[in-house]
Amino acid sequence: MLTIKQITENTDAVLRGLEKKRFKGAPETIAQVIEVNDKRRNAQNELDKNLAEVNSLSKTIGQLMKEGKKEEAETARARVAELKEANKVFDEAMSNASTELLNLLYTIPNIPYEEVPEGVCAEDNIVEKMGGMETELPTDALPHWELTQKYDLVDFDLGVKIAGAGFPVYKGKGAQLQRALINFFLDEARKSGYLEIMPPTVVNTASGYGTGQLPDKEGQMYHCEVDDLYLIPTAEVPVTNIYRDVILDEKQLPIKNCAYTQCFRREAGSYGKDVRGLNRLHEFAKVELVRIDKPEHSRESHQEMLNHVEGLLQKLELPYRILRLCGGDMSFTAALCFDFEVYSEAQKRWLEVSSVSNFDTYQANRLKCRYRNADKKTELCHTLNGSALALPRIVAALLENNQTPEGIRIPKALVPYCGFDIID
Repeated sequence: MLTIKQITENTDAVLRGLEKKRFKGAPETIAQVIEVNDKRRNAQNELDKNLAEVNSLSKTIGQLMKEGKKEEAETARARVAELKEANKVFDEAMSNASTELLNLLYTIPNIPYEEVPEGVCAEDNIVEKMGGMETELPTDALPHWELTQKYDLVDFDLGVKIAGAGFPVYKGKGAQLQRALINFFLDEARKSGYLEIMPPTVVNTASGYGTGQLPDKEGQMYHCEVDDLYLIPTAEVPVTNIYRDVILDEKQLPIKNCAYTQCFRREAGSYGKDVRGLNRLHEFAKVELVRIDKPEHSRESHQEMLNHVEGLLQKLELPYRILRLCGGDMSFTAALCFDFEVYSEAQKRWLEVSSVSNFDTYQANRLKCRYRNADKKTELCHTLNGSALALPRIVAALLENNQTPEGIRIPKALVPYCGFDIID
């Protein structure tokens, strides 16, 4: 979340950033934050002043008693009792204002960087780069939902029977391809210096608030109400929360973690052609990269992550493009975000397969994730994360773009992981 210092010292810049993020009611919310913070600060000041007077009087009372000035001592005692009663009021006012302030701050999105373009939706994103090989398919090319049926790779109907729509069952070479991609992505991450983590796939409420999924995405998360736990929408949540309430040493940075997990999203409100087959699921596999870094190095870390994801798509021989997201299409928590999309020749459309984001200090402030610099002072870290990669649409693009009359060709980099070079 934004810090009070950011809001009070750079109010105009914050408002401009919130306008770029299309945050409705920004002026009113920021004004309310400043007003509540003033209440909290005033209550704190009065409390501190009264406590100082109580301490001073308490010392005086003993001296007065020694000097036999009982009447003056009793007057001092009465004043101490009066101050303590007043302090209860100030303490409650400060506590209420602090809670109200925190709840307000939780509703305010991160401020985008200057290079984030203006815009309200995906059509306003900027194409930074395009790469990969153009695909030439047979005239009777099929979309992946027909290919998975033809080669018995994924059973969507069986998933409906077991759980419901959006929970596919992978079979045979479809399951092997899925596992091959997971291992390939993890191996590539390890080669790039990432430490593999195997976290829980459920998190508590504090973890959801720590990375910004709560309260913003509460309706999109599966909630286990009896235990008050949430199924994770991404490994970003449990892995980043490893560093909640932690003060790191500067020498430990940058921290580079990766994790494979199943991910769960309700995808409430999704419908139409975009949700067919593997295009949009409620449960899916993903390998995630998470980095914790010093502010002055986070831009470099972000670029390294972008290069890593691009390298994966190049090795998978997929046509891709990189988008710099506009303010209106960015996530609630991101300060700068790039999306990677692969082209599905059979569907004639681009499929998002990764978002690589720099959150600046936004998550770190929620998490209280800090580091101690060379001067022994504590500062907020920067957090970053990116999919490397999300599997369903990668699988869809691989199946569609590599179909031949003989079968579906497996990219060279994946053959050692699959154990076969064609699906037939």
